[in-house]
Amino acid sequence: MKAEYGELKKSSGEIRLFPENTDDLWHLEHLISTGSLVYATTFRSLENATDKTRPEKIEKKPVRLGIRVEKVEFHHNANRLRISGIIEYGPDSGFFHTLNVEAGYEISVIQYWSRIDLERVERAVKSSSTGLIHVITIEEGECEVYRMRQFGPEFAKSVISGSGKREGLNNRQAFFEDILEIISQTTGPLIIAGPGFIKDDFMNFIRTKDRDTAQRCITADTRRSGRGAVQEVIGQGILEKVTEDIQLKREVLAMEELIKRISSEGNAAYGKKEVESAVDFGATENILVCDTLIRDISVAKLLEKAENMRSEIIVLSTEFEPGKQLSALGGIAALLRYKI
Repeated sequence: MKAEYGELKKSSGEIRLFPENTDDLWHLEHLISTGSLVYATTFRSLENATDKTRPEKIEKKPVRLGIRVEKVEFHHNANRLRISGIIEYGPDSGFFHTLNVEAGYEISVIQYWSRIDLERVERAVKSSSTGLIHVITIEEGECEVYRMRQFGPEFAKSVISGSGKREGLNNRQAFFEDILEIISQTTGPLIIAGPGFIKDDFMNFIRTKDRDTAQRCITADTRRSGRGAVQEVIGQGILEKVTEDIQLKREVLAMEELIKRISSEGNAAYGKKEVESAVDFGATENILVCDTLIRDISVAKLLEKAENMRSEIIVLSTEFEPGKQLSALGGIAALLRYKI
């Protein structure tokens, strides 16, 4: 993400945003809220009066519109963000319009920017300087490749021993060749993770076959394979070796601590009512909240109150397991300074 800041008065004002990938579109979904004013260049049919009974097909022309936002939807599979609302500035003022925002599409957003919003913008900008990280989880005969999006791990491909046909190669060598063919097409850092010694054997194989790819690789020991190994990689802080963005690690560790405290009836609260009570007592040290709730007006007021009482807010992505776990607990929880 690229960002250009206008003048912000009491945290209200304009920021021009330039999304560069799927992660940035996901960030925008959680940055833009109902009531925001979004400017963008879009295509719209501009009708003119005509004497023809059957007018010719109307040509769509590029226009600059200002939309008062009513709805924001992130279509992950299509890599597109849809921003819908009423046109306030530009042709056809008062009509409904939808902006289809993709990577490389510049928008200008005017709204109140909370501290959480500004931190998210900075996180997205900072992450654009680091290539997309992939985690390759490997065990004997089976491999899974995950892209590390900022909203969590995204499954990319799997390789099963014997699925490829390579003449003159034994099963294991062919298995390694198939994996290398996939990861050599990536451009960012690579983490090879899994139990046992097969990851080390694969790492040695990469060094002999593709030195450039080998220079982007590190290995990680995990107890599990597959998606469970990815979560271990994040929880161990291994991502910090290749990027300074530690948000996913914070999510994993915070959720693990919450579950630990709940199971032992420790200093924790979950559900909006319990968290609100804990904030009123000044007992909250960390508040965990799902990204789907931060635009809820009552939740936003609760978070602002907690921040003023020096509580740390941790926003969890509901695309990732810790966020899904938190959603099942009501979407908001707190780690407390003391039991109430």
